[in-house]
Amino acid sequence: MLALGARPLFADTAAVQSESLETVTEAAQPPALPGRGPVTNLPLPRFVTLKGSEGNARRGPSLSHRIDWVFKHPGMPLKITAEFGHWRRVEDRDGAGGWVHYSLLSGVRNVIIQQDMTELHSRPDTGANVVAVAEAGAIMRLGTCKLDWCEVEQDGVDGWAEKATLWGVFPDETRD
Repeated sequence: MLALGARPLFADTAAVQSESLETVTEAAQPPALPGRGPVTNLPLPRFVTLKGSEGNARRGPSLSHRIDWVFKHPGMPLKITAEFGHWRRVEDRDGAGGWVHYSLLSGVRNVIIQQDMTELHSRPDTGANVVAVAEAGAIMRLGTCKLDWCEVEQDGVDGWAEKATLWGVFPDETRD
């Protein structure tokens, strides 16, 4: 059995102050289909990943807005909650975030293990062999998802984890 370690997730919080985040009002965005982004017409919310080693989360959707948060881990899953031009409002698993330029994001899907010592099984079944154990905070590539299980992979080790132990996938989401 292999134990997969957590890759620490760090964000620079020095720039965060007690002021509330300003957001773009609905009136400023073009009309969109319900549940769809007004720019991309992709579902909202949806999950993406941080493309590079650093991504600035700003108070509003432009370079002139101050940086409130800096995401510092490549492959970190983020949830897009809004779109405006080339900007996406994102949140991490703790709800921290802001507006990030779309070029810093990737459509590749990763998840974060939420529960320490999460067992990865050879099949989507609690009775199946355990092929690895993942620590809380480990970032893994998301594969196929069934009703209650998702296939995940990291460093050549893949297995099935219960969906409830993952952040970066919706409870009702299925993937082939």
